[in-house]
Amino acid sequence: MLSVGVTGNIGSGKSTVCAIFRWLGVPIYEADVAAKSLYNTHAGLRQAMVALFGDGVYTPEGVIDASFVRERVFDDAHLMERLNAVVHPIVFEDFAQWVRDREREGHAYVIKEAAILFESGADATVDRVVGVMASPEIRLRRVMDRDGVDEAAFARRVQAQWPQERWQDRCDFLIYNDGEALLIEQVMTTHRRLLTLSGRG
Repeated sequence: MLSVGVTGNIGSGKSTVCAIFRWLGVPIYEADVAAKSLYNTHAGLRQAMVALFGDGVYTPEGVIDASFVRERVFDDAHLMERLNAVVHPIVFEDFAQWVRDREREGHAYVIKEAAILFESGADATVDRVVGVMASPEIRLRRVMDRDGVDEAAFARRVQAQWPQERWQDRCDFLIYNDGEALLIEQVMTTHRRLLTLSGRG
């Protein structure tokens, strides 16, 4: 069974692209959602987070305090590296188990949706990569409309990701979500090619 990463900078529309793949029956592993769950449910990760940030990293209800973590790592690159070194291997392990479960279900291929696929090294955990592309201007407008943030807040979020010019040549497929090229048609074409690569086309 083929495993496929889908990535794209904030506002590129990778979640929209993945929604189309899901409609086609492709299982989607959302890395960001999985990480948020693992912070609260994975005993080893909980222990590591307390060791790294102190008891205040979890609320009295035992739920990760995401704003607390963001504030601590925002201007501390070394702490961010230490956090990533703890979190990413556990997410990779969780994804590997998820893939094994989907393989038993007989799927042709599965998708891992990850905003920082290359930055985290998660590209090594998949067989092919699909990059979702959009101009900075389009992405800015989408994020401002969607999240109600200003340009400065958007710029801060962008800093956490590689620019698409850095990773696009490392992708096996590119999908342009710029409002001009037909998105569904591009996803369908990519889907057919991935089925062929999986031996099910």
